[in-house]
Amino acid sequence: MSTNGIFQILFYLVVLILLAKPLGSFMARVFQRERTFLDPVFGPLERIIYRLAKINADEEMDWKENAVAMLLFNFVGLLVVYGLQRLQGLLPLNPQGLPAVSPDSSLNTAVSFATNTNWQGYSGEVTMSYLTQMLALTVQNFVSAASGIAVLILIIRGFARHSAKTLGNFWVDLTRSTLYVLLPLSFVLALALISQGMIQNFSPYGTAQLVQPTTTTDSAATKVTEQVIAMGPVASQIAIKQLGTNGGGFFNVNSSHPYENPTPFSNLLEMLSILLISAALCYTYGKMVGDTRQGWALLAAMTVILVVFLGLCVWSEQRGNPQLTALGVDQSASATQGGGNMEGKEVRFGIPNSALWATVTTSASNGSVNSMHDSFTPLGGLVPLVMMHFGEVVFGGVGSGLYGMLVFVIVAVFVAGLLVGRTPEYLGHKIESYEMKMASLLILIMPIAVLVLTAIAVVTADGKAAIWNPGAHGFSEVLYIFTSQGNNNGSAFAGVSANTPFYNLMGAIAMIIGRYWLAVPTLALAGSLVRKKLVPATEGTLPTHTPLFIFWLIAVVIIVGALNFIPALALGPIVEHLTMIH
Repeated sequence: MSTNGIFQILFYLVVLILLAKPLGSFMARVFQRERTFLDPVFGPLERIIYRLAKINADEEMDWKENAVAMLLFNFVGLLVVYGLQRLQGLLPLNPQGLPAVSPDSSLNTAVSFATNTNWQGYSGEVTMSYLTQMLALTVQNFVSAASGIAVLILIIRGFARHSAKTLGNFWVDLTRSTLYVLLPLSFVLALALISQGMIQNFSPYGTAQLVQPTTTTDSAATKVTEQVIAMGPVASQIAIKQLGTNGGGFFNVNSSHPYENPTPFSNLLEMLSILLISAALCYTYGKMVGDTRQGWALLAAMTVILVVFLGLCVWSEQRGNPQLTALGVDQSASATQGGGNMEGKEVRFGIPNSALWATVTTSASNGSVNSMHDSFTPLGGLVPLVMMHFGEVVFGGVGSGLYGMLVFVIVAVFVAGLLVGRTPEYLGHKIESYEMKMASLLILIMPIAVLVLTAIAVVTADGKAAIWNPGAHGFSEVLYIFTSQGNNNGSAFAGVSANTPFYNLMGAIAMIIGRYWLAVPTLALAGSLVRKKLVPATEGTLPTHTPLFIFWLIAVVIIVGALNFIPALALGPIVEHLTMIH
């Protein structure tokens, strides 16, 4: 990799870490209901919302009441998104006259956006009207992200409090996440992206005359002389899709489209926004539990894992395909070419920014892409898979990533306690059998769902009929589908006709399990911790902010989180890599 590529990656990481503290400190003030500079702007609106919704902002709820509130809110959002798609042909802001979306695709998309997955089995510009893109998808980008943050804040209070019964109020945290965090950041980012050339309009699609007309390859041999250019309110959706780790694109090719990612600077802004809130929430966590070292430790563990696997991805892509080298193809970097495996990548971004985006988007539960992951080398494509196999805890989705990492913290503390013969403790809470049962459940649910659904897809007629590529790569594509959906990521390897009743239904099941079957047990875990009495720290208490614990936590994440998938990976990208080099 060139010096310029190394500099770009280091610059990205440094800016991300520098932004974590100020934003994290601000969010801590927001969720502790302290006064911020945005109170004069959003305070009156916040009070109006509570009054209209008949919410008592000072009334707190236990974990069960908060879980029910979260599930009901998300279910209503799912129904709204489904209904808007089915009625799309009758509604306004549809200049292209796009018809209603099919029932199975509408269900999959509704579940996808309600769960913050944003898996898209359709092409946005030829499927969704402007109204559906805005009122259904963009609104869910906000509220699904806010739901994840609200659940995290409830869980943080479980760690911060002792001898209590309540965790806070989901409705208040949801409202404040939207008003004070997501809306202002999205507004600023949208303006910045528009300044780079991203479009924001309600114009009908345009056309352009082709400089070199072509002819279709079907039997009709139709001559094509013009290209249709899609328009729409893009910037407002792209800003929140990145900040909220949603990832669903306005266009089919997502952030490789010049209207969705026009320049190298917009590329940097979008990549920063993918991890910005997740990184800052680590510092928010430290502030709210009264020890910022705890937050920095979690951020350090996440960053180390990210950098290691990013290095593998960049190295593999820059190395290229040895089979092409054997044929005399020059894959070395030079003054006239970037070198390496450039298939499926934008020349304007090159390998470093493509590999960085792929690793970042799968470490977060974002799923947006600026290159085609299916065209990566086997080891390069393995990296996005493994980042999701960790359970989206390496930064992860806004809110959901951090509470997933906290589950691994509990496991790490428990195992360390067993090794030294002491009762495990974390932040003054004893870690006992109930907490470990919940942690075990949380760690096992996702791998079971992903592997079972993958197995069903590769042995049933409906599943196999949609697979275009045979052998190891075809298996990798199916594994990627359910890994992405089961971890609420939303990116895809492609190569599978995923917009079918079989994959739409199986995918909806995976996304529901990946979101709610994890959020509810985590709330139950927090509900158990909040009732525990404070256990004063002693000389024998395991410090959880030291470099030793950081690397212990990394080891637990890798061993416990990723080893579940080693057999499946051996059937896919690993054997494909061995085939390629031999």
